[in-house]
Amino acid sequence: MKKLLLLLTMVSVGFTSCKSDKKNDKALEKETAAFSLEKAENEINFTAYKFTEKKGVGGAFRQVKITSGGAGNSIKEAINNAEFSIPISSLFTKNSGRDYKIQKFFFGMMKNTKLLSGKLQLESDTTGKATIVMNGVTNTVPFSYTIVDNTFAMSATMDVSNWNALDALASLNKVCETLHTGADGVSKTWSEVALNITSKF
Repeated sequence: MKKLLLLLTMVSVGFTSCKSDKKNDKALEKETAAFSLEKAENEINFTAYKFTEKKGVGGAFRQVKITSGGAGNSIKEAINNAEFSIPISSLFTKNSGRDYKIQKFFFGMMKNTKLLSGKLQLESDTTGKATIVMNGVTNTVPFSYTIVDNTFAMSATMDVSNWNALDALASLNKVCETLHTGADGVSKTWSEVALNITSKF
């Protein structure tokens, strides 16, 4: 019986050691990788639109956390399959009143949306797709990208209707009705949002 217990203990220690080694290996890979998203200068900018004539209103998210991947011996390797999360509280449009309304009356109307999360996948030398989780819905957005002078730059357009967010959009438009009323007397907030993300390594 003692021998059996000793054997089980040794097996258990062996498995634990293997798991620990794998974690240490991954941490070492991130530390020694030539390119790291965590260490890069990341900018997440967006443009929303109001009025019938589609006037752009710019903003940004000032925080992003890399939750998996994000490191490699090339920029493409660092970007491909990187997973991230973005706190809604980091939204910034240079107008605190606007920030409050977007956070409360748009994102605040959604399910489980204190964070946006997702994953980047490169499909060619110029295109990829971003999987984004918002409002309890997972959907993909195609994007185009360039890599110039150690800077990755991607652009995409997402339609919030694909994340069942039209009720949230209507909520925002209602509280911003006057501000979103154009010369034609129509109050409109568009469901399309342009995304422009850069990572300088």
